[in-house]
Amino acid sequence: MRASKMYLNTLREVPAEAEIPSHILLLRSGMIRKLAAGIYGFLPLGRRTLNKIENIVREEMDAAGAQEILMSAVQPAELWEESGRWHVYGNELWRIKDRNGRDFCLGPTHEEIFTDLVRSNISSYRQLPLNLYQIQTKYRDEARPRFGLIRSREFIMKDAYSFDRDWEGLDESYKQMYDAYTKVFTRCGLQFRPVESDSGAIGGNNSHEFTALCEIGESEVAFCDNCDMAATTERAEFKDAVAPEEAELALEKKLTPGTKTIEDVANFLGLPQSRTIKALLYCVTEEEKEPYYVAAFVRGDRQLNETKLVNALNVPEYALAFANEEAMGEATGCVGGFTGPIGLHDCRVVVDSELVSAKNLCAGACEKDHHYINVNYGRDYKADIVTDLKLLQAGDPCPCCGKPVRIARGIEVGQVFKLGTKYSEAMHAYFKDENQQEHPLVMGCYGIGVTRTMAAIVEQYHDDNGIIWPVSVAPYHVAVVLLKPQDPVQAALAEKITAELEAQGAEVILDDRDERPGVKFKDMDLLGFPIRITVGKKAADGIVEYKLRRGGDMQELSAEDAVKEAITLINAERRG
Repeated sequence: MRASKMYLNTLREVPAEAEIPSHILLLRSGMIRKLAAGIYGFLPLGRRTLNKIENIVREEMDAAGAQEILMSAVQPAELWEESGRWHVYGNELWRIKDRNGRDFCLGPTHEEIFTDLVRSNISSYRQLPLNLYQIQTKYRDEARPRFGLIRSREFIMKDAYSFDRDWEGLDESYKQMYDAYTKVFTRCGLQFRPVESDSGAIGGNNSHEFTALCEIGESEVAFCDNCDMAATTERAEFKDAVAPEEAELALEKKLTPGTKTIEDVANFLGLPQSRTIKALLYCVTEEEKEPYYVAAFVRGDRQLNETKLVNALNVPEYALAFANEEAMGEATGCVGGFTGPIGLHDCRVVVDSELVSAKNLCAGACEKDHHYINVNYGRDYKADIVTDLKLLQAGDPCPCCGKPVRIARGIEVGQVFKLGTKYSEAMHAYFKDENQQEHPLVMGCYGIGVTRTMAAIVEQYHDDNGIIWPVSVAPYHVAVVLLKPQDPVQAALAEKITAELEAQGAEVILDDRDERPGVKFKDMDLLGFPIRITVGKKAADGIVEYKLRRGGDMQELSAEDAVKEAITLINAERRG
């Protein structure tokens, strides 16, 4: 491909809207173009990389025995109502109507569609197991799209669904997809970690998230260097501290003026924060249901994990929001900054399991400027729900071995779920066994964010000058930079090198533009092609400059050796 003929528009300035390296560099390199908030188009170079990621995904899915199909992005509401998710998914579900007033949505995921497809055609155990996948555009109406392709409203995703006759079959399908994902992200060049995760709105009994390690990532991963524990912080269990044995003391109310925070009241009363109870106040509002208030309590030195609270309440994530303290106070008796579990009414009380055995704690008295001391569970208050609500943080004990955990940030690029019979039972997707007895299909769900993977690669592979693509996903492998296109000797050598590289399977862009050398070098660095071969003043001697984008010194090589070096590297790394 000749750069002079390419649709190429690089930017020198950083776009005002872009905050993170992948967003900045993909816009500056002209690989993507913003159409609206969270909606991007892919220009020629970006599309080439996207194609390569899709092909890696496709090759590994096919090798694992999955079959590719393509279903519509427009989905009828009836199927979502049948599964029970039409009113559960929340405002991210992009709802539309046709000219006849019939409800549809733009698919954020395809559990209902695949379940409907399979229940129409699968009736016997002899047709199982089955794994179908697609690579398709998805839509989620994010309230705050940001970070370019990391959190967008329109994105490309690979989603697959397995159908088995029993849980043992699902375990095998799950393992096949887990292994396939490991190969996909390895071939894409990503540094990643599979971790246990929460299933969220998809549902199911078990899930792993594939996280590309990156400081700007929205996922937090807790892991232990001493054992194999690794989980997203929203999923990670927290083992309760062992409470010391002590007698329950008499409940006392104390005047604590102006002490609205845990730190303030602990300092005022001379207590460690671990001897206090922290209150967090929420309102739960689900579609077509009456809203209600929730008071959640954890130890004062802990942080509450909202995902665990959502799961304990069995509500969709969108339904949980911080309460208006004044309105909640009128309804329940809580007092902002002085709320405790004693004296509350007309609200759901959720208590962290660690508080049940802890003795003689300090909590708000539901009265301005007052706290109770010597508060004990069972005697002084009870809960509607007792469960682990704690957020695992750096330095906390590992729930498996007790050693301190570490926290890393990352970008979720893939996730695998064991759905079980959640959708097959709701939508009556059944099969008959050897004895003609009906059973619900046992399902798995497996997603890869293709466009998000592209952004994650750039986050891990860039420098101050631009992108540094791994060979396996680079839009072109080699940039042959012709310094003086009007010089017949240089032009002839550049053409020869390009032809020889292409004849051996390399993908080459020949920069034959009538631009200054500095402009060409800056553009090639920004665009991130793995290898640059510069044809300049030593062309008459058959000498060129050979340089790797990922670093290392520039070398002067014969044109033949430069071609040989490039092909050796490409062949070694093109499969990742």
